[in-house]
Amino acid sequence: MQQLQTDIKEHTFRQAYLLYGEERYLKRQYTQRLRNALCDGDDRMNTHFYTGKDVPVGEIIDLAETMPFLAERRVIFISDSGLFKSGGEKLAEYLSAPCESCFFVFTESEVDKRSKLYKAVQSLGHAAEFPVQDEQTLKRWIAGMLGKEGKKITENTVQLFLQKTGTDMDNIQTELEKLICYCMDREIVASEDVEAICTSRISNHIFDMINAIAAGNTTQALQLYYDLLALKEPPMRILFLIARQCNTLLQVKALRSRGYDSKAIAPKIGVPPFIAGKYITQAGRFKTAVLRSAVEQCVEAEEAVKSGRMNDRMSVEILILSVL
Repeated sequence: MQQLQTDIKEHTFRQAYLLYGEERYLKRQYTQRLRNALCDGDDRMNTHFYTGKDVPVGEIIDLAETMPFLAERRVIFISDSGLFKSGGEKLAEYLSAPCESCFFVFTESEVDKRSKLYKAVQSLGHAAEFPVQDEQTLKRWIAGMLGKEGKKITENTVQLFLQKTGTDMDNIQTELEKLICYCMDREIVASEDVEAICTSRISNHIFDMINAIAAGNTTQALQLYYDLLALKEPPMRILFLIARQCNTLLQVKALRSRGYDSKAIAPKIGVPPFIAGKYITQAGRFKTAVLRSAVEQCVEAEEAVKSGRMNDRMSVEILILSVL
């Protein structure tokens, strides 16, 4: 990100940029900043956008070879094309000697760093990864957003806030806007405000449901299930999330048995370290055999629904009761 900031600030642009990774908010912000810097206002003659798996590579190359109309450069934005995983060879060959007046900005969720296109962009320009941000970075960002509105938040409250929102910065921004409006003229954002106004992610409900199952609390587990149904979540999606949670807990138990701590486990299961700590605690409440059995029961429940032997809502209820 530092290189992008420098290029934008100093107007020393490279001909190709690749912004990739899981953090959509930051990719969108930097794509917009590059657009503002590279493009001449609302110049539709020389600014072009392509999205999706079937982008016309031949058309893009022809466009890149066309001189810009009354402008310094032509800029082509390509997003979610999948070309950095397969099918990007033709464009990679073109980028080995592109027209000097054409600039490319790619945004992708996943890339193969061994691909010819990735190597071509690296050689010609700059590839910037935008991973899920760590806990401390998110806390500083949250504090900064609140600070601009004249508000403060304590360490315990921001921790609670992150537990509800997760690490997705788009979701964090949405919940922060709600929180700021809710607190109005008050300077301090309290835990009670977070509890009152911030929406918990579906995965939080699943996590709490698994905790209730571990504690043998049938009533709470079923109530959380009914809460999800009230939020219009399909029973089969809830079943999938339960199975995924149990699979993750199995991974955590296996990694813990090999001596891994939360920092080492976090990247392996795709969560920040502070979330990994919660998973370790939850995994410790189950025996490995129970978790394996739960995963098998999830598969059986799905088969029962697909074969018409049971309706979807009842299949999940029976699963919750049988795991307890």
